[in-house]
Amino acid sequence: MLTKEPALTDPAVRRAEPSVADFEAWMASRQRRLLRTAYLLTGDVHAAEDLVATTLAKVYLAWDRVTAAQSVDAYARRIMVNENTSSWRRLWRHREVVTDTSRHDVPVPASEYDGVADALWETVCALPERQRAVIVLRYYEQLSERETADALGVSPGTVKSQASRALTTLRGRLGTRTDLTGWEAQR
Repeated sequence: MLTKEPALTDPAVRRAEPSVADFEAWMASRQRRLLRTAYLLTGDVHAAEDLVATTLAKVYLAWDRVTAAQSVDAYARRIMVNENTSSWRRLWRHREVVTDTSRHDVPVPASEYDGVADALWETVCALPERQRAVIVLRYYEQLSERETADALGVSPGTVKSQASRALTTLRGRLGTRTDLTGWEAQR
């Protein structure tokens, strides 16, 4: 008696279960970008590492559902933004001040360093959390207004107004100066 091979339309054959290897491959390809985005959102290397770890854990726990979605990256960004927002909304949160004077920066090749990035970053760090999140997602991640709104859980109009306020603040603090070497942000 011949047994019939399962058809490709059979749900069990058509869609294999997402595997741990799939998650590991996705994580390996996205981890550095997620860390850069987390650093821009938090302004602190250690907080960024914690944020990425939490994000990856949550993506892993929902991996079977997430892989069916249109964009795993968008899902991960949404988790990251929500976790960051939750951390600064908690009333009991306190920021510990490190007494060590060592500075942990995201490395920049010497040929690209001109001092502008540090001056701009100091000014961006001085923005309120929501405005900084909008600036990071809109201009660093280059998301559309709609994608930024989805990631933050707000309307596109809120993204526009927050971006406008943030850019006005940045212009006010940076002025029209193009050479920012050795310049300190106005507080």
